[in-house]
Amino acid sequence: MRTRPSRAVSILVTSVIVTGLLIPAVAAQPSGEGAATGPEVAGPAVVDLSDIPVEPPVQPSRPAVREPFGADCATSIEGSQVTAHCHNAFPETDLVSLHVECDRWWDLDGDGAAVAVGPAARAELTGRCWKEVRAAWVSHRRP
Repeated sequence: MRTRPSRAVSILVTSVIVTGLLIPAVAAQPSGEGAATGPEVAGPAVVDLSDIPVEPPVQPSRPAVREPFGADCATSIEGSQVTAHCHNAFPETDLVSLHVECDRWWDLDGDGAAVAVGPAARAELTGRCWKEVRAAWVSHRRP
C-alpha cells in the first residue's frame, strides 16, 4: 500500500518551487541609480483597515421561482385561413390570443380575443385574411 504525503510536506514543496521561480525575477530587476521610477513602478501595498467593512455586503434576495407557464400551440396556415390548436399542460390557466398579419396593405390584420385555456385543456383559435397571410402567432398571458 502506498502512503500519501502529508499536507505539510505538500505545502513545503510548493513553497520551495514558487520561491525558486521568483528568485530569477527579483534578480533581473534593476537596482540603485539605474532603477526605473514613475507610475509603472509599484511601491509597497498599504491597506487602510478602516476601509474594510465590518460585515459583508447584503446580497439582494433572489427572485421567487415561478412555475412553468404557457400552453403549447401549433399554428397552421391554409390559404387565407389560420388555425391554432393549443394545449395547456401546466397547472395554471393561460390566456391565449391569435394574431394574424395579412400580406396585402389594404387587408386588415386581426388580433383575436383572449381565450382561457385551463389546466389540461385544449382550445382551437381561428382567424383569416381576405387574401394571403404573411404571419400568424399566438400570445400568452396570465389571467
